[in-house]
Amino acid sequence: MADPLTLFHVSDVHFGVEDHLAHDWFAQAVAQERPDAVVCTGDVTQRATRRQFAAAAEWFTGMGVPLTIEPGNHDMPYYNLFERFSTPFKRFEKLRSAVHAELKFADLVIIPLRTTVRAQTRFPWSDGVVTEKALGRTLAELERLRDDGKYKIIACHHPLMAGPPGSHNPTIGGDRAFAALARAGAKAILSGHVHDAFDLSYEAAGNPLRMIGAGTLSTRLRASRPSFNVLRYDPAGGLQVENRTLHLAPDGG
Repeated sequence: MADPLTLFHVSDVHFGVEDHLAHDWFAQAVAQERPDAVVCTGDVTQRATRRQFAAAAEWFTGMGVPLTIEPGNHDMPYYNLFERFSTPFKRFEKLRSAVHAELKFADLVIIPLRTTVRAQTRFPWSDGVVTEKALGRTLAELERLRDDGKYKIIACHHPLMAGPPGSHNPTIGGDRAFAALARAGAKAILSGHVHDAFDLSYEAAGNPLRMIGAGTLSTRLRASRPSFNVLRYDPAGGLQVENRTLHLAPDGG
């Protein structure tokens, strides 16, 4: 029997306020275990500066494994408003072109969904928005792959729902997107943003869909220590998720 496909899911690495110990810990795990790919679900930088993107590019390319990456709300310019409104993803796309690899697996496919927008009708602009256009692109790809028999994973930055259907949702359009993706055959959604890991399953019209969130590798901690997820998939056993947390020794080392 072939070994399960192994993916490392990382998010919110936040170059600019990165946790160097956590970054080294993650990079060492990649070097030792050589996953089939790394999936990064956004907030690569803290303020989307060229220096922060350059540091991220060096870090990711140094891992030497295939990588897919999605933008987070921190990956659009904060200080250059003209660029934010005219070409908000220009700096991110430069990073992506340098580090992104097309992932092709026999039994699994990863499909992106963009949940970041340049501006919103609310403030702050940190929470997610799923536009009709973004959702349409993802649904079109799911439809194209409907009959290929592969396990379908969606990669985005913001969690599409914060709780069961009908509960308060900070992601505008998230409930609608969740239901549509479930109907279209998606099996899991990878995200970040909240800096705490989670693994939840909900149903939409009888279609189950799993939401898997990675923690952070930055100093901007919430309820938990820096962490990342290890995903293992094989058709017989399904998708298994291991959350790895960086624990410090009593002396802080």
